[in-house]
Amino acid sequence: MNMPKSNFISQTLAIFKKDIQLELKTKEIISSMLLFSMLVVVVFSFLFEPGNIEQAGIAGGVYWMALIFAGLLGLGKSMQAEINGGNLEALLLSPISRNAIFYGKLLSNIAFLLCIQLIMLPLFVVLYDTNLVSHISMLAVILGTTYAFSLLGTLFSLMAARSSTREILLPILLLPMLVPVILGAIQATNGALFQDAVSTYAVWIRLIVVYDVVFTAIASLLFEVVVEE
Repeated sequence: MNMPKSNFISQTLAIFKKDIQLELKTKEIISSMLLFSMLVVVVFSFLFEPGNIEQAGIAGGVYWMALIFAGLLGLGKSMQAEINGGNLEALLLSPISRNAIFYGKLLSNIAFLLCIQLIMLPLFVVLYDTNLVSHISMLAVILGTTYAFSLLGTLFSLMAARSSTREILLPILLLPMLVPVILGAIQATNGALFQDAVSTYAVWIRLIVVYDVVFTAIASLLFEVVVEE
């Protein structure tokens, strides 16, 4: 049954607001993600001397590796909080649209990842002597990759939430699906850092955008089916 668009939006925003308020109260997800991502960035910065060309070569990979694994940690904690409090079952049993639940959680996961990156980027610039936002195209890479990770991460974390092996199941399901996006993000990031012509890495940006569009449609349909099982 179709619902008015205003109801769907209000339900989605209510889920998003609930997640943000809970995080502001506990600060558990952001703090754990931030600590892990900063630890990865700092440890890898010690491998090479500052300004070393080899350090610049791995900068893109380090940035996205830190973000992806910190995101996995955040997804796990977010789902654990929902399960422990019985919130997930209550949401699924309520008359709220299933897609509103999905997109509400998606918005909160995007917000968490963007918050982490706002703090990570200055540290990354200092430690790796490079500026990830020196080219406007990097904004598209950051937003597109963050959205792709949050989209599939939200879907698979909700799918795996009821499993007793959800901590293992989530990365097994998620990481293989993210390989094209991660590869594209690293290649596009390195292209921007080495000041290549935009045309040389624009194909990777297009790949990320197409991936986002295709999996947005798939995730909406798949989530509806999975939660009804």
